[in-house]
Amino acid sequence: MLIRIVAVGTKMPAWVGAAVDDYTRRLPGDWRIDWREVRAEPRGASGHAGAWIQREAARIRAALPDEARLVVLDERGRDLDTRQFAQRVAAWRDDARPVAIVIGGPDGLDPELARGAQETLRLSSLTLPHPLVRVLLAEQLFRAWSILAGHPYHRE
Repeated sequence: MLIRIVAVGTKMPAWVGAAVDDYTRRLPGDWRIDWREVRAEPRGASGHAGAWIQREAARIRAALPDEARLVVLDERGRDLDTRQFAQRVAAWRDDARPVAIVIGGPDGLDPELARGAQETLRLSSLTLPHPLVRVLLAEQLFRAWSILAGHPYHRE
């Protein structure tokens, strides 16, 4: 199974890369997690959020695998508990298509890109900083694998 995570923003703190790499390395070889960063559009006094997120959306689209199931993370998305998330991941695996999970930039995602998604999920009702979203998503993907594989990492 290929899961490509496309995240707007570069220059993450070192702890983010270390945590993401740690969880990603723990997954078995048939779970390929491919992290792609796309440059955030520079924010400034000139311009507006709508134009910035459109340009980011073009970079996101260029990073998506062909025929991928598009899943966007958004605060208004479907709220799943851990077991429900694991079942969604199992359904993605069984579908046999690549999955692309998109983490938007500071102003969110382009509405047209979001409307094209097959699923919209939220990781929390809390507002999370973008670096932490990456770590949380990596951990939850590992936890989903552990549930599906019967590995003792996840305890109830």
